[in-house]
Amino acid sequence: VFRLYGDVIQRPLLPASHLQPAVEGLEQMLLGVEDDPKQKVIQELKRRAFPAPWGKPTDGELDDLPNIDIESVEAHYQQHIRPNGAILAVAGDVRWDDVLADVQAAFGDWKPRLAPEVVVGACGERLVHLPVQSTQTQIGIAYPAVPYPSDDYYAAWAAVSVLSGGMSSRLFTEVREKRGLCYTVYASLAAIHRYGQVICYAGSTIDRAQETLNVIVAELHRLGDGIELGELRRCQALAKTSLIMSQESTLARAGAMVRDWHHLGRIVPLEEVRQRIESLTPEVVVDYVRRYPANELTILTMGQQPLEVPV
Repeated sequence: VFRLYGDVIQRPLLPASHLQPAVEGLEQMLLGVEDDPKQKVIQELKRRAFPAPWGKPTDGELDDLPNIDIESVEAHYQQHIRPNGAILAVAGDVRWDDVLADVQAAFGDWKPRLAPEVVVGACGERLVHLPVQSTQTQIGIAYPAVPYPSDDYYAAWAAVSVLSGGMSSRLFTEVREKRGLCYTVYASLAAIHRYGQVICYAGSTIDRAQETLNVIVAELHRLGDGIELGELRRCQALAKTSLIMSQESTLARAGAMVRDWHHLGRIVPLEEVRQRIESLTPEVVVDYVRRYPANELTILTMGQQPLEVPV
């Protein structure tokens, strides 16, 4: 596998005749996003919640496809495909000396290149409505959280898990079960190297959309009033179950190793992760929520009519 990748990375690019099928495949994928309201709302929400370029869609945009030619692909390749900064993680029953020998044979001649400078821009508009003719209203909400390397990361994770960690979570219970406002509602923690955001989504009917938005925002604010020990214990149990299952997957373990090395410069042992999760208390989580409250909301809706932003 290493030899195959080494050959692909270091050989010249394919002929220009191979470019058109690739562009057509990308176009179909991007059109699929346009036809999926949930994906579209989350994509547009992240574009505005994160500072450029971190909020841009990783798959690109339809308007850019006509500008792709073999020269632009070659330029991108020469600028970004480089060994300096690359991370290789291997998990599984392997002989490390053999792995090193294969890596050296495949990538030993790969020449370093200057890393491109990342110019960080501003975030987008915080209150946006995208008008579409639909029987539903899509709702996206984001607000700042800590990045992955932060010491508060696990407290941030726990706070989001109380909101949206299974069928006993607050958003599921208050928005769907008690009031029947929508079928899908959730929150997730989008934490990268420098920035973090809590991303919330709900899809509701036109006549229930305003109440859906009101209840979600109210639950985001109520989190700072306190959480029950039982709520935290359920989140910790789910996390430890996921941690145990991830040990059975070499793919998941390799992915975690790459993430840790990229963000932290070290590999976090699974035992350390378990201890960090178990050490959380309701007081620690609530302290985090009060220091990072859901105040600076980015709200993006998509449907026939805009919604009023709750105070």
